[in-house]
Amino acid sequence: MSITLDEVRHVARLARLELDEAELLAFQGELNSLLGRCQELQSIDVGELSPRTHAVALTNVLADDTPTQGLDQSLALRGAAVTRAGLFVVPTIIEE
Repeated sequence: MSITLDEVRHVARLARLELDEAELLAFQGELNSLLGRCQELQSIDVGELSPRTHAVALTNVLADDTPTQGLDQSLALRGAAVTRAGLFVVPTIIEE
């Protein structure tokens, strides 16, 4: 299978590309080369291979979900510029 010059013109028009004849011929050659590579890949016998979800083996690297003591409120608020009633006070960014 090969791409004709008219097909390259059609695709270029669909992509809204303004190509001169030299560019059309260059793209035709590149597309035909790409199709040749695809045909080579299709000819490979993969009947003996099992399907895989990933190219490499993956393992989850997750820590155990064990509860730990969290920050004390006074320790968490220690670096805040402004606090009130045990809460962070921040500037209003949404006005009504």
